[in-house]
Amino acid sequence: MSAIHSPPGPMSQNRAIPAWLTLLIAAASGLIVANIYYAQPLIGPISASLGLSPQAAGLIATMTQIGYGAGLLLVVPLGDLIENRRLVLTILSVAILALAGAAVSTHSETFLVAALFIGVGSVAVQVLVPYAAHLAPETMRGRVVGNIMSGVMLGIMLARPAASLVTEALSWHAVFVFSALLMTGLACVLRIALPSRQPAPGTGYGALLESMGRLARYTDVLQRRALYHAFLFGAFSLFWTTVPLFLADRFHLSQNGIALFALAGVAGAIAAPIAGRVADRGWSKPATGLAMFSVAASFLVSRLGSSGSHAGLAILVLAAILLDFGVTANLVLGQRAIFLLGAEVRGRLNGLYMATFFTVGAIGSAIGGWSYARGGWSWSTWVGLALPLLALSFFLTERKSKTPATAADPVTL
Repeated sequence: MSAIHSPPGPMSQNRAIPAWLTLLIAAASGLIVANIYYAQPLIGPISASLGLSPQAAGLIATMTQIGYGAGLLLVVPLGDLIENRRLVLTILSVAILALAGAAVSTHSETFLVAALFIGVGSVAVQVLVPYAAHLAPETMRGRVVGNIMSGVMLGIMLARPAASLVTEALSWHAVFVFSALLMTGLACVLRIALPSRQPAPGTGYGALLESMGRLARYTDVLQRRALYHAFLFGAFSLFWTTVPLFLADRFHLSQNGIALFALAGVAGAIAAPIAGRVADRGWSKPATGLAMFSVAASFLVSRLGSSGSHAGLAILVLAAILLDFGVTANLVLGQRAIFLLGAEVRGRLNGLYMATFFTVGAIGSAIGGWSYARGGWSWSTWVGLALPLLALSFFLTERKSKTPATAADPVTL
C-alpha cells in the first residue's frame, strides 16, 4: 500500500476515509482499550490467587494505569515521527507479550510487571485515533473521530462485564489468554488492512519530547480543552469509583448486578458520533457547554436515587447515562479541536491531552474513595458536582473571538 505523508495527505485531502476502514479502526480501538479495564472487576480473585494483601490489591489496576500514563507521554508522541502502521503493530506486540505474561503468572511480582506493560501496550489506541484523523478530510474529521470513540467507549464499558463472565465460567487466567489471542489476530488484520502513513521528516526523539513542553505551555486550545476534560473526567472517575460501593451498600447488588448497571455507560458510545457531527457543523462551543451541564445535572439527579428502591435504581441509571453522555461528547469535541492545530503535531497533542485528564481521573478516583468513606453518597455527589461546575466557570472565561473548534494557535516547535 502506498504511504500517506502528512502534510499533505492525499487521502485526508481529497477523499473520505472508507466506511469499512473507520469501522475496523473503531473495533480495533475498542478491543485494545479493553485491556486496561479487564483486571478492575477481578482484583479480588487475582489478589487471592497470587497472595496479594488487601492493602496491595489495588496495585493490580494501578500498575496498568501507570503504564498507560507513561505510554501516553513517551510512546504516543512517536506518531509524529514513526510510520504509524508500524508503530501500532510494535506497540501491540508489547501488549500481546504482556497479556501472555499475565495469563501464565503464578507470582504477584510477575503479574504486576505484566500489568505495567499491558498499560504501555494499550496506548496503541491513542496512535490509532489521530491516525484516523489524518485519513479523514477536515469537513468530516469530527464524524470520523466520533465514530472511532464510539468503539473506544464500547470497549471500556463492555470490558468489565466480559471479564467477570469469563472468570466465572473459567478463570481469571482465561481472560488474559483470550485477550492475547485476540490481539494477535487483530495485529495480523491491521498489518494487512491499514494504509501506511509516514509523518513528515522531523527531529529526533529527544527533540520531540522537548517540544511537548512548548506545546503544553503555548497552545491555548490544548490547555483549555485538557482542563475542561480533566474536570469532567475527574467527575466520571469519582462516580464510577463510588457508585459500585453505593449499589452494594444501599441496593445490595451482587458483582453481576453492578456489572449490568455499568452497561448504562454504553450511552457514551452514542454520544461520540453525535458530538463529532455537531463539531463538524461548527457548533463546538454550545455543545461543550451542554456537555458540562449534562455532567453537572447527572450528580444532582443521582442525589434523588438514594432511596434503595427500584425507582432509586432507575434514577441512578439515568444519572449514569447523563454523565457518560456528557463526558464522551466533551472528549470528542476536545480531540477534534486539538486535531485542527496541525497534522505534524497531532501525536504529541493527543498524548498531552490524554495524559492530563487521565492523571486528574486517577485523582478523582482517590477523592471519590475518600469522600465516600467520610460522608457516604451525599459527600461524593457534592464533590462530583463541584468538578463540572469548575469546568463551566473556566469555560465561561473563553474569549468570544476564539473558540476551540476553530482556533489554531501558532506553536514554535
